[in-house]
Amino acid sequence: MSPVPLYFQMAARIRELIESGRLEPGHRLDNEMEVAAQLGLSRPTVRQAMQLLVDQGLLSRKRGIGTTVVSTRVRRMTQLTSLYEDLERSGRKPSTRVLSYEVVPAAAEVADALAVPMGADVLSIRRLRFADGEPLAILRNYLRADLGVTEDELADRGLYQILRDLGSAVRSIDQLVGARKATAAEASLLDEERDATLLTVERTAHDTSGRPVEYGRDLYRASLYTIHMSATNP
Repeated sequence: MSPVPLYFQMAARIRELIESGRLEPGHRLDNEMEVAAQLGLSRPTVRQAMQLLVDQGLLSRKRGIGTTVVSTRVRRMTQLTSLYEDLERSGRKPSTRVLSYEVVPAAAEVADALAVPMGADVLSIRRLRFADGEPLAILRNYLRADLGVTEDELADRGLYQILRDLGSAVRSIDQLVGARKATAAEASLLDEERDATLLTVERTAHDTSGRPVEYGRDLYRASLYTIHMSATNP
């Protein structure tokens, strides 16, 4: 008898089928009872295997739909590129819906990040980013109001591409990555279950002169997105 638990063996086999492409994104699996009968396993064993793959971001469970294979995760390197560029580079088709675009007075946190007086005009942008038509991230950005970023450009291009063309290329970023549960509104926008885990990214970007030009607070679907970081000793 193998010392590896049955649920883990089953999960490993399904993972192999997904990673090899034999189970494609969107493929719907049979329900637990049917799978248990087909494989001669107990229903708790099947449930445990499925849950492991859900936790690993390979399967998605949604009420009324069932258990499906999720799209391949977007793997993002910690480089000075925008999500839009990362998607294009990985062969995914990015698209954007601008949810809000307005000039607002800078709150204390935003003013501190952008090094402007509290109450100064800043551009507040909220966007929904898609990958191959599937919602991936909610992007909230605050920019200096004098940079010249327009709403039309934001619907068609990545923010850092626009800033480069406007003479404010991003040279460095300070970034904090975390996680939290989605609100009902966020889950609806991202086509996730309520209370699904989202990755959070808080970021301040500086241009080549060292001036802060962008303060961002982004939310990503943990089931579809990873951040890759590497480091070396000096």
